[in-house]
Amino acid sequence: MARSWIVSVVGTAALVACTGGEDTAGGDDTAAALGGDTLATAGVGSDAQARATLRDSLGNEVGTVTMRPQDGGVAFAVELMAAPAGVHGIHVHENGSCDAPAFGSAGSHFAPEGRQHGTDNPEGPHAGDLPNVTADANGRGSLTTTNPRLSLDMAPQSLLRAGGTAIVLHATADDYRTDPSGNSGDRIACGVVERG
Repeated sequence: MARSWIVSVVGTAALVACTGGEDTAGGDDTAAALGGDTLATAGVGSDAQARATLRDSLGNEVGTVTMRPQDGGVAFAVELMAAPAGVHGIHVHENGSCDAPAFGSAGSHFAPEGRQHGTDNPEGPHAGDLPNVTADANGRGSLTTTNPRLSLDMAPQSLLRAGGTAIVLHATADDYRTDPSGNSGDRIACGVVERG
């Protein structure tokens, strides 16, 4: 009996050590190590990362977006490889779906708080509003930004929520103020946000 109790305590200590001993969900480390509710709520957790592959209406890869937690928000790294030259609006949309050719299945901009579009709009911004990204004459461009209105955990503003989200690249620049999409034109590429 004493031997099985020691094995249980040692196993629990090992599990806690593997998680770094951090209390990622505000609960008890032992409960997390034993698979209790604390662990379940930390399922996506602070180590979560996400990725989206942007594809055009023909299915060609246009770029990638990687996302990771940073400073209470989400850090985005956008890499365009084959986008039309010019300045493009890029936004998080409310559905994890990218049906070509128009990508309407991605839905509206991700705005769980019900605000309007645009960082220059007094009634904005949407949670999913991001800065413009510029593609050069070779279709290449990059954007690195952090969005404090989003998360990768279990919060309502999570990119990994039930039903998913998508990243949409638009044909023209976002003006940062006009609801609902900043006059950024057609949806020219889309990628479903996936964990990993």
